[in-house]
Amino acid sequence: MLVVRSLAKSFAGPRPRSVFTNVDLVLAPGEYVAVMGESGSGKSTLLNLIAGLDHPDRGSIALDGADLSALDDNALTLLRRTRFGFVFQAFHVLPYLGVAQNVALPLSLLGVNGAEASRRASEILVKVGLGGRDASMPRELSGGELQRVAIARALVHGPQLVLADEPTGNLDAESAAQVLRLLSEQVKSHGAAGILVTHSRAAAETADRVLTLTSSGLREMKS
Repeated sequence: MLVVRSLAKSFAGPRPRSVFTNVDLVLAPGEYVAVMGESGSGKSTLLNLIAGLDHPDRGSIALDGADLSALDDNALTLLRRTRFGFVFQAFHVLPYLGVAQNVALPLSLLGVNGAEASRRASEILVKVGLGGRDASMPRELSGGELQRVAIARALVHGPQLVLADEPTGNLDAESAAQVLRLLSEQVKSHGAAGILVTHSRAAAETADRVLTLTSSGLREMKS
């Protein structure tokens, strides 16, 4: 479903540097992997490349057979809206919208009518343990609950690939464990593939496979 081949990225400037080379990754539907690595190893950069938010120096990325390098900006934007789900450390929940309205945003961008978007938002909020909280405002929720909203928003439109960048960095240990378990369960139950970027070994162990990103590529960590 996702095929990354020989990916390389460097940054230009007064002190140009290579981030990584020879990154290969193949993901099947329902597969959930964690990517670990030292600070500055390029974990977030890798996610940005996979999402088409940045361009590699060389190599290829294909999602369900679609070569990202062959797509223009409009096509990449549509691809992200329809086939990707994103979960970030900072939640990115809009404070002036209710919980269900936040979750329904991806559906609104895809032109789903209000009643259907509300129904689907309510349905997935039940799945993430926030049933009955549709009208709650973000200020009324804990950090763990806000991240549950973010997970619901990432999955509500049925993406093929979920990208999670340090999703528990702002949570206490108990909330983090609950969110990680929920994220893994929901990604798989929706038939999506998932990539979790984390610095935490405990978080990584919730995935099917743990990979380490180095300057020379990805390698599988042994348990």
